[in-house]
Amino acid sequence: MKTLVFGHRNPDTDSIASTLAISYLKNKLGYNTKPCALGKPNKETKFALDFFELERPEIIDNVKIQINDISYDKPPKIRPKTSIRAAFKIMEENNLKALPIVDENKELVGIVTMKDIAMSFIKGDIYSLETSLVNIIQDLEGILLKENEKSELEGKIAVIAFQSGAIKGSDIIDENSVIIVGNRSNIINHAIEKKVKLIVVTGERLVPEKYYENAAKHGVNIVATEKDTYTVSKLIHQTNFVSSIMTENPTRFYDTEYLEDVAEEMRYKIHSNYPIVNMRNKFLGFIARKHILNPGRKNVIIVDHNEYSQSADGLCEANITEIVDHHKIGDIATSKPINFRNMTVGSTCTIVYQMYKENNMEIPYEIAGILLSGIISDTLLLKSPTTAELDSIAVSELNKILKLDLKAYSMKMFKMGTSLEGQSINEIFYKDFKEFVLEDEKVGISQIFTLDIEDIINRKDEFLENINRVFKKQEHYLTLMLVTDIMKNGSYLFYKSQNLNIIDSAFKIGKTQGAFAETVVSRKQQVVPKLMQEIKNLK
Repeated sequence: MKTLVFGHRNPDTDSIASTLAISYLKNKLGYNTKPCALGKPNKETKFALDFFELERPEIIDNVKIQINDISYDKPPKIRPKTSIRAAFKIMEENNLKALPIVDENKELVGIVTMKDIAMSFIKGDIYSLETSLVNIIQDLEGILLKENEKSELEGKIAVIAFQSGAIKGSDIIDENSVIIVGNRSNIINHAIEKKVKLIVVTGERLVPEKYYENAAKHGVNIVATEKDTYTVSKLIHQTNFVSSIMTENPTRFYDTEYLEDVAEEMRYKIHSNYPIVNMRNKFLGFIARKHILNPGRKNVIIVDHNEYSQSADGLCEANITEIVDHHKIGDIATSKPINFRNMTVGSTCTIVYQMYKENNMEIPYEIAGILLSGIISDTLLLKSPTTAELDSIAVSELNKILKLDLKAYSMKMFKMGTSLEGQSINEIFYKDFKEFVLEDEKVGISQIFTLDIEDIINRKDEFLENINRVFKKQEHYLTLMLVTDIMKNGSYLFYKSQNLNIIDSAFKIGKTQGAFAETVVSRKQQVVPKLMQEIKNLK
């Protein structure tokens, strides 16, 4: 099973860059990982990915347990024209209670259970036969005298081994009959003359040669078996096609369905085994209640965050194997020790760069490029107060591989990433939005980096209306939107709060919406700590 690697919701460049780079490193070290993202890459990230010709990670929205994450039964598959007896033997030999029935494309057409077989003996029409000569020969361990062009047959079973010579001229048998009889010439010849569907001669290893010519002339098949008449009369009904007793269109689950939904549906069903199919209806296996008691979990590595509110839905159902982050310690908990790497640097990509160096792993050009892009993005080209010496070292070393004009590349990336053209108010607000729990209060903070501040100011009322809507819907203590001006090295603050004084108390900018907070550019290092302290003080 692949380990999924992903960053936070509404991913930024640092989140996706560190995801790609860690996944590449882990795979080179012998692990089996897959880079993912909890949302579409923003314009800045797309620019970096395209510049270094990297594929975008697969987008996922949750890591809930799915059927394809767990172990389930994979019984042998049988075809609709398998005999009931053959199906029973397979179940008996493999200690199974059910078998899947599939067509030539391996698509599920039905299931048969031990109960179905038992009920066919009790309530079934034991005198009707719909099967093939192959099934009859195999199940009765017989030998065929002549094979008709039609290898399949339907008819009514008649056991006439004890009939007297008066059988001739009677209407006991006709052309739709399947005759079970001992080696009795008058009955066999009469049956041949009637052109019955099949004659089963019991107690014989071979069909007597005296019947060959007449049977061939009338196109009648004869099967000889050493089994006695009583045994054959009990077994012949079991040679019927298993499709005659199968359950068609059974309740089935797709392999991508979530276990919580499957468990809920099972509560109202009485069956023991449920078929699992893929989206093309190809049979994969059986799931039962026993399989969902201790299900397997998705293995995940999370980067650039360590809080449930910022992560994938269903993370509590996943097996977190590693965390790499540069934010404050959040609320994610694990049931056993894991590798948790948290450093006071400006970018998760800086930590990932260190991991490459520690493992003496060569960094390919495109990975160096995306790592550099992540560091530049999160540190605002090393100008952010979150920037550490290790960030500067990483940028310098990575650019020895890339040989870029850092300022020119950074401005292109920032210009592409900060463009608001064609985006709705809601899209702009949520492109880099995170929720935090600060002193037991739920806080939502959106940060927008842009070189087009005037566009934000012109739509100020619309943004405030959106902030109020989010504030009410999410039941926030505070909903804040930071509009960060890269060139002026500061942010404009728009907000809605349960306490109207909190922003002025934290940043000393008054209560005016859109007031400018100089040098405030880091949500993580400047905004969140100040808000946490103010909330604590106000309590």
